[in-house]
Amino acid sequence: MSGVILESPHMNARTPDHPVQDLFVNRWSPRAFDGGEMPEADLKTVLEAARWAPSAFNLQPWRFVYARRGDDSWQKLVELLNPFNRDWAQHASALVYLFSDTEVDGKDGNPNRPSGTHSFDAGSAWACAALQATALGYHVHGMAGILKDEIHEKLGVPGRFKPEIAFVIGKLGDASQLPENLRARETPSGRRPLEEIAFLGSWA
Repeated sequence: MSGVILESPHMNARTPDHPVQDLFVNRWSPRAFDGGEMPEADLKTVLEAARWAPSAFNLQPWRFVYARRGDDSWQKLVELLNPFNRDWAQHASALVYLFSDTEVDGKDGNPNRPSGTHSFDAGSAWACAALQATALGYHVHGMAGILKDEIHEKLGVPGRFKPEIAFVIGKLGDASQLPENLRARETPSGRRPLEEIAFLGSWA
């Protein structure tokens, strides 16, 4: 079954080289959002999809801190983006910070040990969230540009949790609201051909 086809001026702008669900090619990362409200139920559905992501030993190292536009905590989360991202991301409908647990709890009195897969596993949760949002008719944009040195204190995050990214969710807005240097980039990006990234038997 195909994913939801998004009503977007960019619909059908991408053509996969091999058959995939529409969901994968419909997902892209705009910066222009319409500033509308996102129902709490929709955001919880997006986070629920992330909850079911796979992880090593089912440790589920991902954690989220989120706010919707209009929440008391909205501006606090917006201000933890770097200035470039803050300028456009403030017009989205929801903002989520993704963290990963860098430690694995010790058992039987043994000390905690470092996790070797926490960032990888958190990435799988992010992908699930982004695809679920796409299926609901939203767009999502992930951002590495966050104020990592301030996030632990401002959000009360325990030290063992690494801030990975933030992402915003919302409905597509008018690209004319963006600074001129960003308008030309407001289009779905292409991908490398499969033969450049997948090799049979050994590295090509």
